[in-house]
Amino acid sequence: MNNEPNPNDVLASALSWREAGHGVALATVVHTWGSSPRPIGSQFVVRDDAVFAGSVSGGCIETQLISEALDVIADGRPQLLTFGVSDEQAWQAGMTCGGQLRVWLQSLTATRWLIALQAACTARRPAALISRLSDGAQCVWLEGQCCGDITLSPAALADVAERVVTDRSGLLDTEPSLFARIHVPSPRLLIVGAVHIAQLLIPMAATAGFDVTLIDPRPAFANRVRFPDVALCNDWPERALATLRPDETTAVVTLSHDPKLDDQALCAALTSPAFYIGALGSTRTHVQRRQRLREQGLDDAALVRIHAPVGLDLGGRLPAEIAVAIMAQVIRVRYRGTGGSR
Repeated sequence: MNNEPNPNDVLASALSWREAGHGVALATVVHTWGSSPRPIGSQFVVRDDAVFAGSVSGGCIETQLISEALDVIADGRPQLLTFGVSDEQAWQAGMTCGGQLRVWLQSLTATRWLIALQAACTARRPAALISRLSDGAQCVWLEGQCCGDITLSPAALADVAERVVTDRSGLLDTEPSLFARIHVPSPRLLIVGAVHIAQLLIPMAATAGFDVTLIDPRPAFANRVRFPDVALCNDWPERALATLRPDETTAVVTLSHDPKLDDQALCAALTSPAFYIGALGSTRTHVQRRQRLREQGLDDAALVRIHAPVGLDLGGRLPAEIAVAIMAQVIRVRYRGTGGSR
């Protein structure tokens, strides 16, 4: 339990422990000064028998925080704690220098907010949990509306909405007594073509925090023997993407090098808000591809969204090197909105 899951797994642990009858405390980083290995919004959940999940400091203060969490579980009163991290502690945790962090610690006596957040995450809907640090009152923000024990002003609602768009947890600028923990869907990578490069790309994307789905209607290619640890879809790409519905958090990469598969996927992806669309193949292959897609009714304004040849130009040509180049470009486009092809 001491390995660090993603934020939604921390919430899942908290919810499952509460439903099993355990007392649970949730710690959230609300402010940092100096060096910090974990960002604002990082969370750490502790059960009444000292089992825990998540991380708030990289190991500097977790032992002390477990003791504080057990006290909060016992008396039910939230605490706002400030921890100083010495240079020696920082070095042991992999930080270059020390600093301070402020952690809000609450006992989870009710589960309705966790259930609401889990439902939003499952539906891939962005949400925010708003907490008043003075007394522990909370509400959930979803699609511009708040439900709970706090009434937000129009300015505070706009503040939360902007933070959701930028995935930026923190104390509200408009009401500093309120902390917004933002929960946005994990990015997705939809790969078309169960080829060798996909075998290398999938674990890289998973390590980078992407939910990966592999699409290929050919069972000889897309099967559990070749791809044991990924979501497989054996539908044709057009039908698969209609079901999966790429959104602003989705990247689509076509690797099959077969127009019967890749062109279907590209047509569907280009009519979606997917933030990245890439296609394997040479520059000459892409010229031919563009002509076929024009015949499908796509114009140059749509076709310019395709990154082809796919991946950053890192100079490599081996399958693993191409996979690295693809993942590097996906990440770059996700954060910067641009990325030169190979």
